[in-house]
Amino acid sequence: MVEQHKKKVPIDRPGESAERSLLTHVEGAEKAFLAGKRNRESDLESVVRFFLEFLRGFESFDFEGPCVTVFGSARFPEGHPHYELARKVGNALAKAGYVVMTGGGPGIMEAANRGAHEAGGLSLGCNIRLPREQEPNPYLDRFIEFEHFFIRKVMLVKYSCAFIVMPGGFGTLDEAFEVITLVQTGKLERFPIISMGGEFWTELRAFARDVMLKEGVISMQDVDFIHDVATPEEALAIIQQR
Repeated sequence: MVEQHKKKVPIDRPGESAERSLLTHVEGAEKAFLAGKRNRESDLESVVRFFLEFLRGFESFDFEGPCVTVFGSARFPEGHPHYELARKVGNALAKAGYVVMTGGGPGIMEAANRGAHEAGGLSLGCNIRLPREQEPNPYLDRFIEFEHFFIRKVMLVKYSCAFIVMPGGFGTLDEAFEVITLVQTGKLERFPIISMGGEFWTELRAFARDVMLKEGVISMQDVDFIHDVATPEEALAIIQQR
């Protein structure tokens, strides 16, 4: 039987209620911001909201030790091979002394956080408020809830020295390609980027090699810095080498 855990509350700082009110009082604020040209006052209000959300994230995540971010789908349930692999990954990372960070939701994210939690490591989440799928999982020691995807992605990248990409959908690909682009363009140190999940990535790798590389839109170096591994031990060895 799965052990029941008390759900953690979001990290709050003293005196944060006014900031939280500004961050959350407008339903669909991100959608409104991206809907097109608006008046200057509306855009200024959005900029202030972005600043406060960034500030809350920067001030909330204060921890010791190196951190690894695990990306993956919210849709794989407990018992699925990808879920169980992510759980083993989180466990191995925590036992090796790494903080484990995810998007904070269910599926692969829950599995990695769960593995870290079970190993006694620090388990962190950068949750996103969505109409469905994205409730914080119960294996988080700390989590922050964000309104904006781009701010959440900054947090998932900022604190980590390696990235493990498990099978996932558009959101996972968005996060993975964000990291790959930052490394490719020199905006981020060449931290290890590791893909896991076996055949799930076969067609995407073939597209990169047989189409993108052939057309000259990427280089062989861009293909080579993504490490494809099958086990948590292989992933850990690559991370520790760096």
